[in-house]
Amino acid sequence: MTDLLSTTAPVTTGLYIGGETRSTANVLDVVDPARPGVVVGHAAAATEDDVADAVAAAKEAYPAWSALPATERAATMAAAIEGIADDRDEDARVLALENGKIRMESWIDALVFEIRWQLALSLADEVDQVTVLPPAPGIPVETTVGYQSLGVVSIIVPFNWPIAILGAALPHALLAGNTAVIKPPPTTPLAITRLVQRVAEKLPPGVINIVTGKDTEMGPLVDNPDVAKICFTGSVNGGKRMMEMASRSLTRVTLELGGNDPAIIRADAVLDDEHLDRLYAGIYDTTGQICMAAKRIYVHRSRMDEVVAGLAARLEKVVLGHALAEGTTMGPLHQSAQKAFVTEIIEEARDSGATVLEFGELPGGELAEGNFVRPAIVVEPAPALRVVTQEQFGPVIPVIPFDDDAEAVRLANDTWGGLCGSVWTADTEAADRLGAQLAVGYVWVNDHGATRLDLRAPFGGMKQSGMGREQGIEGVRAFQDTRSIAHLVPGAGEGSH
Repeated sequence: MTDLLSTTAPVTTGLYIGGETRSTANVLDVVDPARPGVVVGHAAAATEDDVADAVAAAKEAYPAWSALPATERAATMAAAIEGIADDRDEDARVLALENGKIRMESWIDALVFEIRWQLALSLADEVDQVTVLPPAPGIPVETTVGYQSLGVVSIIVPFNWPIAILGAALPHALLAGNTAVIKPPPTTPLAITRLVQRVAEKLPPGVINIVTGKDTEMGPLVDNPDVAKICFTGSVNGGKRMMEMASRSLTRVTLELGGNDPAIIRADAVLDDEHLDRLYAGIYDTTGQICMAAKRIYVHRSRMDEVVAGLAARLEKVVLGHALAEGTTMGPLHQSAQKAFVTEIIEEARDSGATVLEFGELPGGELAEGNFVRPAIVVEPAPALRVVTQEQFGPVIPVIPFDDDAEAVRLANDTWGGLCGSVWTADTEAADRLGAQLAVGYVWVNDHGATRLDLRAPFGGMKQSGMGREQGIEGVRAFQDTRSIAHLVPGAGEGSH
């Protein structure tokens, strides 16, 4: 395992402000979650002054960037993304080291950024479209309703899929005419900074700025009056803090927060290998650390044994190990605190009398202190257990029986969140009917998970899972305001008196 780093020096990244790289007096040490004592890189640690400078650079770049037609911005952005795949293998290696997830997932993380960027550019012709309202009785004006960019936006992304998640917001914000300051997560800042800076260097200075560092120094990303909008992806508690800070200056927010996402498996569900593989991936990809992963499985009582056996058969093949080691299928949790939490809720379920099935072998040697947890299934837990009520964000899933559709929907909706959900059935009508009853922002049918997301469709949560939408033209409009311009038309609209 030592060979993973022996031929490569630790990665070092700086800030990127106004078209220039900036070093800092202090740095963040970035560690390997599989070997918490091993530093894999260093990222610049911005001060509040650095962050304020980044906002100022974005503000300075905004007038010229926003004045361009959307199609011209799109052309510039298309040129900036060219060649982004050339370094994808190295981007994936760095992300796997700092994040802990396996290389394949890290590679897909970077790929999705490019896909989302290109899909955003395909919307360029819609961005500047206007609607003209003709005169009406009593309204002697012709009114043009169009869109206006907001200004400087702050985009704050989490550790789990940082590059891909940035792709759901950054290209849409830029295409809409805004400039941006990006804040990578402090525990996984390296790969995203490397990749985004390569793109930023091909855009006018100040259009994209990157600041890494401790959260305590990032206040100017939120409370600076020159920031028009904050786009935050992270925990519910983090979203609440963002909203509270933004309220002081009435700064707009888009929040994509956690979820406690249900999957409903009806009596008529197809449970062949293909469908069970999809279900398994929707639960355990990225060691369960995905906001839209299935977190609760509700199964018709007649199919409980099949679902548990199907998941167990796949978990028996799990190989826990280092993200870059050949043969590893599941890496560690990203942080030791999350390892402690997941371990605790599994033990709580076992102590309550629920059946707990665990799989895989914990690694030894230099990985013995890593943030590894054996993946688990909890069968028929009590509804009040934390493994049911809280977002596990780890490789454990409760499997809970139901007797009819009404009960399944009631149980699925009985939670604080509303990000995603899924319905597994051979009956298309039933899928649409149950899907329409789920209080979530996105529903899959016979599928579940981040890799199965339609990247053209609007995405976002209900309840405490957030507000606002990303992706698609709705994602562009989220970074714009509507503006109406009314022209008096003499003699028009006189038929109302």
